[in-house]
Amino acid sequence: MSRTAPRIELLEQERKTLEKWVRASKTEQRLVLRSKIILLAAEGLLNKEISQRMEVRQATVSEWRKRFAAKRLEGLQDTPRSGKPRRYDEHTEQRILKQLDEKPPAGHVTWTGGLVSKALGDVSEHQVWRVLRKHGIHLQRRHSWCISTDPQFAEKAADIVGLYLSPPENAVVISVDEKPAIQALERAQGYLKLPNGKALTGYNHEYRRHGTTTLFAALNIATGQVQAGHYSRRRRREFLDFLNSVVSDYPEKEIHVVLDNLRTHKPKNDKWLPRHKNVHFHYTPTHASWLNQIEIWFSILTRRALRGSSFISVKQLRKAITDFIHSYNEEAAPFEWKKTRVKAMPLKKSYADLRK
Repeated sequence: MSRTAPRIELLEQERKTLEKWVRASKTEQRLVLRSKIILLAAEGLLNKEISQRMEVRQATVSEWRKRFAAKRLEGLQDTPRSGKPRRYDEHTEQRILKQLDEKPPAGHVTWTGGLVSKALGDVSEHQVWRVLRKHGIHLQRRHSWCISTDPQFAEKAADIVGLYLSPPENAVVISVDEKPAIQALERAQGYLKLPNGKALTGYNHEYRRHGTTTLFAALNIATGQVQAGHYSRRRRREFLDFLNSVVSDYPEKEIHVVLDNLRTHKPKNDKWLPRHKNVHFHYTPTHASWLNQIEIWFSILTRRALRGSSFISVKQLRKAITDFIHSYNEEAAPFEWKKTRVKAMPLKKSYADLRK
């Protein structure tokens, strides 16, 4: 005994909606088909007749007729699907990160996505790279760091930052250091014309060495002015000679000098400081010379006067540095020190710590 198909009677608004879906060019074709089936059913056609006209199986017509009768327009939409079960979870992510803490296989210096996948056995290489990208991990990229182990880090850092932010009244604060072994390199420089007519400026990768020089420099943090001296070596003798020239410019002033922990800056049985009672040394914490502002100026010197330059002698190199200092001092301004809280940061012990 055959079952009677549910009778379809459309409300005016339902009919307009179905006709709109059929006419619209952006409607999904599966929804167009379902709409046509319901419109034909509303005209009184049997499932067999609709099947023949639409060239679809009779079971398809019956299914959408029943769903419309039960849920109206909503029944023509696809039912939510659970989708494919998740293959990887947070535990998988933790396993990948922990694997990076292990030593790579013999013969390999570092892990690759393929090696991690092979070591885990049940995780694809694509999933390994997804996790690495999520945490910003670059397996081939290497970073270097220098963590201060100075037990008096906080006290020394606070002392120097205090000098920068609130220097003693009527006193001069100077950052002093040296840049050793600056090479006088002779390079072939000029323009290279390309086949398309454009030209590039640059220099040859080959060069000739013409000796080195050591630059001692002092930065007045209040004015930004730089005073420098050229020397062939960087012994205690050269350091004190340069310091004498700096101190002589402030005969009646209290002078605070910021220095790093180089051995020539603080020898035993020092006789220089007792003879200069207006001078006070402030040492940066061990492995924290970045607290010395003169390092900022050294980077400016390198970028703007040394990198890519060509010199045929140490004399020419020293003159170029001196010319740059004169030019720099004409428009010098103090660095604005903003970091008020300085602390030694511990390293993450493992990749797995990234998720903690």
